[in-house]
Amino acid sequence: MDDRLTRRGSLAKLGGLLAAAAGGGALLSHSPDGNAAIESGAVQCVLTPELTEGPYYIAGEKVRRDIREGHPGTKLTLKLTVLDAKTCKPVQGAAVDVWHADAAGNYSGFSGDTSSRTFMRGIQRTDRNGLAEFVTVYPGWYQGRAVHIHVKVHVGGSVVHTGQLFFPDAVTKKAYEVAPYSSRPGPDLLNAQDSIYVNGGRYGMLKVQKTGAAYAASIAMGVHR
Repeated sequence: MDDRLTRRGSLAKLGGLLAAAAGGGALLSHSPDGNAAIESGAVQCVLTPELTEGPYYIAGEKVRRDIREGHPGTKLTLKLTVLDAKTCKPVQGAAVDVWHADAAGNYSGFSGDTSSRTFMRGIQRTDRNGLAEFVTVYPGWYQGRAVHIHVKVHVGGSVVHTGQLFFPDAVTKKAYEVAPYSSRPGPDLLNAQDSIYVNGGRYGMLKVQKTGAAYAASIAMGVHR
């Protein structure tokens, strides 16, 4: 479904969710796929601080899985699981909102060409397993930041988590050896040099695996409902 969302009106379509100021912390953990790992205790919830939304959020995201809009880059399947912080059980129906730079380090709506305000942006609702899945590209870098993805989680009428997700430096190094990334030296900063990462970003480190010529990245985010 490609229905355009607006910050004020369309989040209401996602089960009456209205944007609200984010408050408190969220929980994050790396997660093997499947509820069995959660229920068995293999998943450990770790309290983590909220991380800044940053300057590049735009109202008007679409409800969709594939957010590439034809932009070049190595395919990345992003799997984000939302858990109830009290029980570590999956949260169904949460709206997960992501945005990031394209392979050239550009954000839609903020680059030289501002005609497009939607590439590398989208919202998905979690399924009964708490999973929201996106198809995108491995993010590019831009000056002053390590490679990252922005995320918001909306549950029960509130924004319950605002954060940033990071990639292992070694994986990024390999990913950037191929076109179109190889045409730009970089990234500009490693994770340990990034001002956001050093304030709790390690809890937003994605588990990244190479799958053929593509990548798959996952993390579980526990929220206070």
